Amino acid sequence: MYLEKYDLSNRTAVITGGGRNIGLACARALAEAGARIIIAEIDHQVAASGQAEMREAGFEAEIVQLDVTRPADVTAAADQIVDKHGGVDILVCNAGIAFNTPAEEMTDEEWLKVIDINLNGVFWCCRAFGRHMLEAGRGSIINIGSMSGVISNKPQPQSHYNASKAAVHMLTKSLAGEWAARGVRVNSVAPTYIETEMTRRGMSNPEWLATWLDMTPMHRVGQPPEIASVVLFLASDASSLMTGSIVIVDGGYTCW
Repeated sequence: MYLEKYDLSNRTAVITGGGRNIGLACARALAEAGARIIIAEIDHQVAASGQAEMREAGFEAEIVQLDVTRPADVTAAADQIVDKHGGVDILVCNAGIAFNTPAEEMTDEEWLKVIDINLNGVFWCCRAFGRHMLEAGRGSIINIGSMSGVISNKPQPQSHYNASKAAVHMLTKSLAGEWAARGVRVNSVAPTYIETEMTRRGMSNPEWLATWLDMTPMHRVGQPPEIASVVLFLASDASSLMTGSIVIVDGGYTCW
């Protein structure tokens, strides 16, 4: 009765930024549950590398080259995927970037780039794929937020990243409220520091890493599969009563 709720057979899942790190782990988790996987990446080489890793693990994945900051391209991609597969059941909005720049030194261009990818890109994807889900009367959208949308990190300066992720959380709640009665669920996962290429730059700073670990009750950073497991839950019928939730996966960081 319960394990069958995780069965994603005959469902189509799109993962933005799905070629590596958290996105690729999500692709693997959803594929293991039976979903058809589509990796949406701006960088074809990253997508191809992720596709190859999936194949080595015994799973197939399609590739769609996509810049989430271009709304017309996002809409076109959603339409093409739905035309090909008959629908999209799961959307994981994972594409995102981060920089560590003091606010007083931040350029307009850097601020806008972070907001454009981390927030606008999530909305363009939710809107484009959400339209098809609403027409079908079903779907699960999982936005990758951050504990940085709940707290303000230290010691690194990243006001634009924090603001973008807080906005993703509120966007999640807003869309969930609008779409719940029409069969589409929208939730967010808010991870702690996860060991990826992006985070390793900060981990190489002894002062930063010491602070991060000291402020985390589990005294460790997370791994991509630990986030993918939560995404799988939210994508599946096991979470059928959940929408508008911000699931914090932070090793206890926000407890203190």
